[in-house]
Amino acid sequence: MAKKSAEEAHRDAVRVQSNEERIVLGPYSSHSLCTDAKHLCFVFSRYKFCAKLLEGKQKVLEIGCGDALGLPIVAQSVGRVYATDWDARIIEENKQRAAFIGNCTFSHFNITESPFSETLDAVYLLDVIEHVDPSKETRLMEHIAKSLSHTGICLVGTPNKEAARFASPQSEAGHINLKTHRELRTLMGQHFSNVFLFSMNDEVVHTGFSPMAHYLIAMGVGRRVGLGE
Repeated sequence: MAKKSAEEAHRDAVRVQSNEERIVLGPYSSHSLCTDAKHLCFVFSRYKFCAKLLEGKQKVLEIGCGDALGLPIVAQSVGRVYATDWDARIIEENKQRAAFIGNCTFSHFNITESPFSETLDAVYLLDVIEHVDPSKETRLMEHIAKSLSHTGICLVGTPNKEAARFASPQSEAGHINLKTHRELRTLMGQHFSNVFLFSMNDEVVHTGFSPMAHYLIAMGVGRRVGLGE
């Protein structure tokens, strides 16, 4: 078999990539790319971390999927993702734009109103809880617990309240329910027997000094006895 020239090898590789369907970014991701492109790196890193923790889980719910930018990363690692959002418009857009994710079901759903209809292995919500009215927070967590199996996992990612002074005016206006690391741990501990807290600065996940972290991710494992019955 004759060895290919560099030009021929490049042409063959590009031919495969050129035949792939072109993907259109959603509104939130498009805004980030145009105004602060590095933020997309942070978002992808959060989803990659969740995907690593949830690898092998069969039935996983994402609460607040937005325009589904990071969803394919989690979908690669789990059996099925139920991607939900309380914005019906973005869900309808996702059904068209992200139809290539074969193991994902999109649905308009607000978990503060009711638990999910199926028993789940895991639930994750990234950049969601800080937008939830504090008066609905307890109901949110109760419904998450009721949606999980007894050994289920819950991942909650949110900006750190202690880094709020560095936030943009747009973020500051929308973040009505920020948490410190202690507040997030306390909230998760009310609903899960085991709580593990991680910190993030830019793309780096660590277990260092939480007050200096820009972003927090809490993992709750095993809902407390009596919850979800």
